[in-house]
Amino acid sequence: MHILVTNDDGPPSPHSSPYIHCLVKHLEDAGHAVSVCLPHTQRSWIGKAHMIGQTLKPMYYTPSSDIHGEDDEGTIRHLPSTAADADEWVLIDGTPASCVQIGLYHFFQDKGPIDLVISGPNYGRNTTSVFALSSGTLGAALEAAVCRRKAVALSFAFFSRNHDPLIIEAACRHGIRVIEALYRQWPADDSVDVYSVNVPLVEGVENHKTLWADMLQNYWREGSCFQEIEGETGDAEEEEARIRQGEIETGSTVQEKKGHKHKHFKWAPRMSDVYKSVEESGPGNDGRIVRDGNTSITPMKANFAISHPERAAKEFDFESSYKALPVRENSKQVGEATGAAEALRALIAYEDPYVQPLIVAALNATFPQGLVQLVTNVPTTDDFSIAKFVDSPKSKVIQITPYELIDFEFAATHSTSCLINSYMIRKALIRKHYLSATVDHWVAKNPDSPLKQHVKRSESFEVDYAEFLDDALVEAFDLRESMDRNAEADRDEPSSREWWILKPGMSDRGQGIRLFSTMEELQGIFDGWEADRPDSDDEDDQTQDQGSQKEGGDCITASHLRHFVAQPYIHPPLLFDKRKFHIRTYVLCTGSLAVHVYKHMLALFAAKAYSAPWQSPDDIESFLTNTCLQDSPNENSVRRFWDLPLPQTQLSGIFEQICSVTGEVFEAAARVMPVHFQTLPNAFEVFGLDFLVDEAGTTWLLEVNAFPDFKQTGEDLSEIVEGFWRGVMRVSVAKFLGVDAAQCEDEGDMALVRDVDLGRR
Repeated sequence: MHILVTNDDGPPSPHSSPYIHCLVKHLEDAGHAVSVCLPHTQRSWIGKAHMIGQTLKPMYYTPSSDIHGEDDEGTIRHLPSTAADADEWVLIDGTPASCVQIGLYHFFQDKGPIDLVISGPNYGRNTTSVFALSSGTLGAALEAAVCRRKAVALSFAFFSRNHDPLIIEAACRHGIRVIEALYRQWPADDSVDVYSVNVPLVEGVENHKTLWADMLQNYWREGSCFQEIEGETGDAEEEEARIRQGEIETGSTVQEKKGHKHKHFKWAPRMSDVYKSVEESGPGNDGRIVRDGNTSITPMKANFAISHPERAAKEFDFESSYKALPVRENSKQVGEATGAAEALRALIAYEDPYVQPLIVAALNATFPQGLVQLVTNVPTTDDFSIAKFVDSPKSKVIQITPYELIDFEFAATHSTSCLINSYMIRKALIRKHYLSATVDHWVAKNPDSPLKQHVKRSESFEVDYAEFLDDALVEAFDLRESMDRNAEADRDEPSSREWWILKPGMSDRGQGIRLFSTMEELQGIFDGWEADRPDSDDEDDQTQDQGSQKEGGDCITASHLRHFVAQPYIHPPLLFDKRKFHIRTYVLCTGSLAVHVYKHMLALFAAKAYSAPWQSPDDIESFLTNTCLQDSPNENSVRRFWDLPLPQTQLSGIFEQICSVTGEVFEAAARVMPVHFQTLPNAFEVFGLDFLVDEAGTTWLLEVNAFPDFKQTGEDLSEIVEGFWRGVMRVSVAKFLGVDAAQCEDEGDMALVRDVDLGRR
């Protein structure tokens, strides 16, 4: 790639431009052709300005060999070098935006067309609108954008004066990695002109999160950003350094006398205003993300959009009195609502810092600005009521919160104006022992159902105490017969046995899952759990025990020691890199009842190489693919399903099996277990379904999860989760509100796999 680099800090300098040389060196090491055109001196806070009437003159700069040099800052010439191998930087006595114009059209043509313009790395962050609207770094990138060039504004946010060269090197490597990925993924629909990337100068930045971010809308508070001074101001570079460090925190004074007093003024922005606005803001914006030590990416258009697009092209009414239009809010407390009486409200408080900003981003991307009022400060008290957030009974409201906070009573009495994000009862699917009964009943009535071929028949049983295990299995005929056969098999050939997997019916996150093949092994599992249970039956002790188990560890709590399912273990599974994996499929159910499967599925891998159950039945890391049991999901544990090294026809075949089984199992729950799966016309719910593919290519449904753990997707693939929630907004929320959703490239990614009329519409 041929990259033009510019900035607003000028040529390399330990005081005002300490990062530019390091970035250029790393770009060249990455194989890019780099051309550099910079202002000849500090030009921060100048935005996208041009100096009209001034003749701009170039100088030619050769940097030193030391990319972190404190003294040798390179050589400046007034005429270009005549050496054949000279690769000089160009310095212009103008603005950053002017450097872009001159760099694009008047120098460097011998290197071929310029593919990308990088402005930066800026000496300091460019997060929040107060910084961005004045930033010369952003200004140069916007100038490139209006010249129809892809552009990235790169800024390094520092937190101390100790500019460790190793941290700067890591920030450069990480910034280039982000920019290269953005270039590869650049939207072809002109939806993005500029990316603003902010990289924090913190240790280990390459391993920190990189997050999509909205730009925080903030404002200067009361008072001037200029300081009255006596005489001339100091050196521009020194002043900029002081501003960036937050040393200048003064405003103007008010003069009581009449007439003007001659005085001088120095730019002295109150940085505390910016820092305070960040602290007071909600999650998901660029200021908060960088403050937390993570890298932010903000996509931008090179324009100033009107704040209320719904008024565009409508005639102005000279006689109308003021009437507030609905506006988006970053957060709003109860009683602070503004806007028209019929404003649409979205109460979004998912209580998951991973998925919350992705839901908000999906909402903002789907609906026109100003259409929906976003409320994120939702109380978590028992007396929470949606009624406190609406202006009138006709006001439409969406609630996306944890199950415990959903106001089912309000939704039941406002079925045409309130949309909630969960059905009240759905244990026919999400409890393993109920799912087993659902499948059994449905297959008995529909022997040709795909559930017969894609769900292993389970044996369900209840056990209160380990000593009663034998009695609990009286009606588990298939399981008992299997264990009897296994007991008679050659003990030296455990591979000849039929192995089973035991799952507590009400556990999650992989807790309590065990492998067994004989009654002796199964009894040993329950005896071990019995020994781990607390001696006291006191309720507080049990509560404490449950809480401690939920924090971690592969165990089940006392409350889980009742319902169990046992299924024939699927062996051999399909493996990649010698590891077992399962497919996580995100599913949307709406109303009563439409079922959609999100095309972009995940493959979640076990932590260790797979081994047969008889080789290491207690090594859960080899046969459990639940990434909750791993330290953190990464590129080795979570992959895109469609990137797996299989023929496209086989991947498509697996997807078709998943769609068929998904539609069937939800209809089965609705038809044969209506008491335990009750849909609502004004509700939607997202589920996570897990599937396993065996070596023969057959896809098996493992379980159904409500409120799935989206964090398993990992930061690198978070766009999959955001894309799914955009589908939720289009398919469910927009339809309920009766509004048109924004067109987007993933329009067809929500596959409708079942549409059942249950008479509850």
